[in-house]
Amino acid sequence: MADPLKGLSVLLVGCGKMGGAMLLGWLGQGLARENVVVVDPGAGTSVPEGVRSVTPEEAAHLTPRPDLCVVAVKPQTIKTVLPAYAALAAQGTTFLSVAAGTTLAGLDQALGGNAAVVRAMPNTPAAIGRGMSVLVANDRVSDVARAAAEALMRAVGTVAWVEDEALIDAVTAVSGSGPAYVFLLVETLAEAGRAAGLPGDLADLLARQTVTGAGALLDAMPDDPATLRRNVTSPGGTTAAALDVLMAEDALAPLMRRAILAAQHRSRELAS
Repeated sequence: MADPLKGLSVLLVGCGKMGGAMLLGWLGQGLARENVVVVDPGAGTSVPEGVRSVTPEEAAHLTPRPDLCVVAVKPQTIKTVLPAYAALAAQGTTFLSVAAGTTLAGLDQALGGNAAVVRAMPNTPAAIGRGMSVLVANDRVSDVARAAAEALMRAVGTVAWVEDEALIDAVTAVSGSGPAYVFLLVETLAEAGRAAGLPGDLADLLARQTVTGAGALLDAMPDDPATLRRNVTSPGGTTAAALDVLMAEDALAPLMRRAILAAQHRSRELAS
């Protein structure tokens, strides 16, 4: 299979934390520096050597036009930023947006209609190449453009596709917001350790390393999470005593369901 990044030309609009992480990932995966153009990276932000930086006015009239335009600006600015690139959309450039809360229809409308648009929901571990991104495309996106969009997002982690855009709200609730849930777990685990008598710095270290180590084990092993959980739970032991509390009918599982539903509902509100 041909490398979808080979010869691909990309315009990156927005080079903050997410945009910058993606850019480094693309270059690391072999995307040619001379094939990448970045729009105004902003004060205090530099682009890698060999990558050209242009103004929004220059970007809107690039010749030849880029194959893909990746939009990584803040969601609240996207409707004011995108109209300037309507000419590129009309000429056939595919747009890949990582802005949360803006639908395919909203992106298409901002680009003047009849645009080929892919919407992606990544998460913050993309900054270290361990992200989870879920993509959905409108029916104007070609197979070649789909492969290119997937390759760009795969450079910063794992990729999955959905065909029903309505699922993106649930994706946002689980993986988009999910890192915050894990960070909260570390906070509460450390606090519980302090309550059990541990010095604060030791409780923090134990909580952080336990969660990162368990995550690495989960990533390295073929077993599902339930199997890994059972593997460390001896009948009548200390882990079982804790899990009896966490797995009670009114404990973690229903609480997590309520949390995910709340995030999903808010995602729908923002999208509307």
